[in-house]
Amino acid sequence: MKYQEVIDNIKTVMNREIPMLLSLSEEQVSLKRNSQNRTVKMLVGHLIDSASNNHQRMVRLQYAPRCGHSMPNTEMGMLVFPDYTQDNDLWIALQDYQHEDWHTLVMLLKYYNEHICHLIRSVDEKKLNNYWIDYEGCRVTLDAMIRGYINHLNLHFGQIHELI
Repeated sequence: MKYQEVIDNIKTVMNREIPMLLSLSEEQVSLKRNSQNRTVKMLVGHLIDSASNNHQRMVRLQYAPRCGHSMPNTEMGMLVFPDYTQDNDLWIALQDYQHEDWHTLVMLLKYYNEHICHLIRSVDEKKLNNYWIDYEGCRVTLDAMIRGYINHLNLHFGQIHELI
């Protein structure tokens, strides 16, 4: 399978990090904030948001009649992915991750990533060159999204470890 290494890496991260997250106290996940003013709860919420946005892109890029695009004023029929990069803090605030049940958040992160692995395993390899244009104007293929997903997980788990 083309993406077995990606899947294995995601599973390794989840198997290592989920028990660690569940072992943290409410104080550890709610009080200390990083340079972006995010708590561990907020960072886990952001990882859930990233999973949900990447999930949508991975699915839609397999059936969209044209490439995905996040820029305004796109052609009719072109798949549009709203840019949430600029709105990360708004997403975190609107969903009030800071006051979410910790166990629920961690389990959602775990199960969403299990589903992402299933999706990656099932992706139509003929669609791997389908792409969207991100908010900076860069072409991002389905293949690049799949391969790059683990980097985002590792980045934010690194931030979590700095906080604890």
